Formats: sequence, structure tokens, C-alpha cells
Amino acid sequence: MASSSCPYSTSIDRVTFRTRVLARHFDQFDLNPPPSLQSSVCLNYSPPELSEGFEFDINEMRKLIDGHNLEDRDWLFGLMKQSKLFCPRERGGRVFVSPDYNQSMEQQREMTMRRIEYLLDRGVFQGFLTWKGPEAELRKLAFFEVFGIFDHSLLTKLGVHFILWGGAIQFFGTKHHHEKWLRDTEDYVVKGCFAMTELGHGSNVRGIETVATYDSSTGEFVINTPCESAQKYWIGGAANHATHAIVFSQLNMNNSSQGVHAFVVQIRDGNGNICQNVRIADCGHKIGLNGVDNGRIWFDNVRVPRENLLNSVADVSLDGQYLSEIKDPDQRFAAFLAPLTSGRVNMSSIAIYISKISLAIAIRYSLTRRAFSITPKGPEVLLLDYPSHQRRLLPLLAKTYAMSFAALYLKTIYVKRTPDSNKTIHIVSSALKATLTWHNMRTLQECREACGGQGLKTENLIGHLKGEYDVQSTFEGDNNVLMQQVSKALLAEYVAAKKKNRAFRGLGLEHMNKSCPIIPSELTSSTLRSTQLQIDVFCLREQDLLGRFASEVSEHQVRGQNKEYALNMSYQLAEDLGKAFSERTIFQTFIEAETVLPSGSLKNILGLLRSMYALISLEEDASFLRYGYLSPDNAASVRKEVAKLCSELRPHALALVTSFGIPDAFLSPIAYNWIEANSWSSAEH
Repeated sequence: MASSSCPYSTSIDRVTFRTRVLARHFDQFDLNPPPSLQSSVCLNYSPPELSEGFEFDINEMRKLIDGHNLEDRDWLFGLMKQSKLFCPRERGGRVFVSPDYNQSMEQQREMTMRRIEYLLDRGVFQGFLTWKGPEAELRKLAFFEVFGIFDHSLLTKLGVHFILWGGAIQFFGTKHHHEKWLRDTEDYVVKGCFAMTELGHGSNVRGIETVATYDSSTGEFVINTPCESAQKYWIGGAANHATHAIVFSQLNMNNSSQGVHAFVVQIRDGNGNICQNVRIADCGHKIGLNGVDNGRIWFDNVRVPRENLLNSVADVSLDGQYLSEIKDPDQRFAAFLAPLTSGRVNMSSIAIYISKISLAIAIRYSLTRRAFSITPKGPEVLLLDYPSHQRRLLPLLAKTYAMSFAALYLKTIYVKRTPDSNKTIHIVSSALKATLTWHNMRTLQECREACGGQGLKTENLIGHLKGEYDVQSTFEGDNNVLMQQVSKALLAEYVAAKKKNRAFRGLGLEHMNKSCPIIPSELTSSTLRSTQLQIDVFCLREQDLLGRFASEVSEHQVRGQNKEYALNMSYQLAEDLGKAFSERTIFQTFIEAETVLPSGSLKNILGLLRSMYALISLEEDASFLRYGYLSPDNAASVRKEVAKLCSELRPHALALVTSFGIPDAFLSPIAYNWIEANSWSSAEH
């Protein structure tokens, strides 16, 4: 073997060399650090209530943003806390209730049904379908908000049964359907589901492929799944529990399609056995909502009685004649989408309550969790005392307040609906469902990050809720499609007003009858906070974008392109316009809520929140710069004012999230004594 040229060729030499190197390395460090680097006294949890004052009446604020049925909500919260079915657990000296998401999909589904049975036995669902009037509907909506605060699966399972299945019977059915189905639905004798979506068609309901053919020789409809893309998909309740389905099908009469109609079809018998000629498969595990048994359904020439056609919009006579007072197929189709409106109303308000949960947890945590010091040997600073942390959470808090008023407005016009208001409700519910559910997902993400590693723990809810509520972006209408529908509806209003030379009426578009507002060239702090400036800038954006959108669509049509192509090619303006309409609508509901209050602390804090909502909307939407509504200098002024508002809202943060009225048990351990909740004594050994 050749000798090595390395001077430390023997193993002893190599050890000696490495020892010397390590010794020189350690000599660089003082192994007796100065006192400032020694371990500090252990952190202690101090409830934020001890240091954070309430400068307004939180009970009055809750009345304002909840709006209705506060006692009913609190009664239902109490029912849930009383039962072990809602998984009470002690953490950090408090009891919390939330589903056990560590359970298997099958176990979560079973628990959802057991909770429903518990609530049924205690009369929670009484009147959900049989009581009439706005008060009864508001009570039901309040209960659904509480269901959602506890668990999205419970909410969804009940929503499919009562709002979609039950709503379809109410809206599409007539007296004999009501008498046959509504009471049994309310008492859970019948378990309903809503079979609209197919593998090949979601938002495009007109294109569904399931076919119903009338057989005049027997007086029956024959329901058939003609191809794999026609299988009903994502049908909540279908995989395990539903006994009946509202099945949307193309009605075939004498080899001619009359469009989409709704039928009652039994899919299981009273013992839970799947009915003949019906096939059902499970959709499987999901990123959330695993307490809901989503299923797929195929129909192999299933026969149902003629009376099972829900016939408030159209009917078929015994001898096979198609009958409808609505001659226009488009209007007839629109009438079939009514239950989706109620679902969007419900979903909009639920999204805001989930935002409230995440903000209450993240803000309470940031009022007790410290990080770094800003002076030598100084104490660590509360997270919410950092301007950057305020900037992350407080604008979202202001938006959540603004959207609470919008959701309350939507519920109010819905429960007081008339035939004349249906179009308004459809447009507003589409806009708010998209805007509020998008806001919820953004809020959950920001709150998750603001809680650091603690936001990842399932027991702290925020991270898990992202998976649970992500589906709302496409549930009962893809948000992007809904916003395009809003812009198309606004365009129709614009064209009709110009064509008939009449004033704009409804949808808050009366500002279109005035000339465009003029924004001052220089915006001071007081100007930016003035209600009039804020109204003007929202109206200016909407007015200008609607004109631009109409002009661009018209230009495409002048070049010989059809209207649908023109609308598709103008999608960017359509998106901008949909956002402008939504945010202006939200802002108007805020103004209306604030205006009726007497002078005082409550009105003052709402003024700060309103200004924050307005200015953060200006800052975040590039349209204000893109189309020149704000100069770059004014945009910079807006940004500075947002920072000022953050510092002014900071002392009220605890009071504002406490005003949400969500019981401690429905939040999470990091909202309270997170040190004790994570102590060795609290761990499961």
C-alpha cells in the first residue's frame, strides 16, 4: 500500500488534531453568559379581561349584529353543552365542545345522526317546515347558525334535509305534497336528500342528463341514468341514511324535452334497504365534512307515480299533456332554482359566524401571547401590540362586522319576500354568498397563521375549519359563476334602463341616476373617514364599471359576436363589477345599521369599523388605481389611514370579539389559558 502524504496519517494523530480544533472552537465562547441571557421567569397566563377595558355595551353590540332570536340561540347552545354526544372535554380549566375529528369517517357519520336524534327529541326542529311567517323562518335560520358554530357536518346534514329537500317540497310542491311530506320530514320519519348535481354537470343545471319519461299507459314517470356522467354526485345523505330524494331530471314528453323538472323518488325502504333499480355508492373520504354521507346515485328505469312530479311550476295530465302557466322556458327554469336561494342565504350568514370563531380565537390568543422585546431587558410584547399583527387581524374584524350587517339584511329581505322581490333576493344572495364565503376562507387562513403552530392543532379549530368550510366556495353555486351571474343581471338592468329611458330602481342602483361623484384631488384623514366620501367612492366605482362592462359587451356584439361570447370575453370587467356591487351593498347595510343608533360609544366604535371596512376595500381592490378613481398619492393616504385605524381599534379588540356572543365552550383552548391547556398535568398519559 502506498504511504499517505497526510501529516496526520495515524488514527492517534487524527484524534489529536480534531481535539485541538474543537478546543480552539470552544475558546471563542464565554461559558458563563451575562445575566441578561440567563433564563427568565416562566410565563404566566393572564386573562385579557384584566387589562382590556370595555368602552361600549357588548350586550347591545351583540343584539345589533346577531339581530334576532338571541334567547333561542343561547337555549340551543345550552342543549349542546349538556350532552356527551357533543364531546365535552376539559382543557386548561374549561370545558370545550367540538366533534372528535380523530374518529373514522363512519364514526363521524354515526355521531352526526345521533346528534340529530338528540335535537329531534328535544323539539329543536319543531315548526321548521310547518310554521309560517318571518318569525318562524328567522328562528330556523338562527338555529342553523348555531348548528354551524358547533359542526359543519351537522349543519350540512340538517340543511340538506330541511332547506334543500324540505324547501323543494315547499316551493315546488302543491297542497297534496305538503300534506304528505312536510310533517314527516319535520319529524324525521322521512329522511330527504337533494339530487341535482351530476358527475358531468354542477353549475350548469340546464345540462343535466338524467331523464324522466312519462308513460301515459300507467300514469308513471320513468327515471333513468342514461350514462355514467349522469350519475347523481355529492348527494348529501344518500350514502347511508336518506330514504327519499328530490331528483332533477330532463322531462321527456312525446320525444321532446320540456327542460329540468323535480320528482320525489324513494331510494330506501323503512329498514334502510336500497330500493329496486336504484344503485348507490359512497363518495368516500373528503378534506372536511366527513360526518356527511355524500353518495352517488344511478336510476335504472325507476318508476314513480305521476303525483311525484312537484308541480307548482308545471304539471302533466293523466293523458300526457304538459301544462304550465309559465310559457317562457327560461322563466320556468328560474323558478326551479328557488331552494338554492334559501341555501345561499343560510350559507352567507354561516360563513360570517365561522369568521367570528376564528377571529375570536386568534385575537384572544394575541392578547395573551408574547414574543420578543423591543428594548434591552424589556418585557416581551403582546402579539396584538405589534402594528403588523394589528394589520393582519383588525381589517378582517371590521369586514366581518360589515358582513354581519349584510347577512342580516339578506335574511330580512328573504323572510319578507314577495314575488316582486325574488329577483333582488337572487342577485343579492348570489353576490353575498360568494363574497362572504371567500372572506371566511381568507380569514381562516390569516387567523391560522396568526396563531403560529397552535393554529395547526385540530383542537384549536381554526386550521381544521379551513378544510371543513372550503367547500362553500363551490357549494350551491361556484362563487366565480355566481359573480358572473350578478354582473349579467346588472348589465340587464343597465340595458333596460337605457333602452326605455327610465330611471334605475332597486338593487341599490338608484345612484346610477346621478352624475358620477367627484373625488377630491387630495384626501385628508377627516375626508377619508367621512361617510359621504366613502359612499361616493363605492358608487363611482360601480357606476363606471357598469358603463365600461356594457360598452365592452356592446363592442363585441357590434363586431358580430353573440351575446354569450361577448360576456365571456368581458369576464375581467364582469369580475370587477361583481365585486363593486357586493362591496357597495355591504357598505350600504353598514350605513343603515349605524344611522339608526343614537350618539354614544356604540355608534363611535361602529364609525371606526365602517371607516376601516371602506378604506381596506379601497386599498385591496386594484380597480381604484387601475381605472383612476384614486391617484397614487391618494392610495398612499388610504394605506396610512388604515394603519391609524388599526391602532385606534386595538383597545377595543377584545370587546369586539366578545360581542360576537359565542360561548367559551365553542371556541378553543388557545383562546383562554393555553399554558394550562398544554401543561403536563393536562396531557393524556
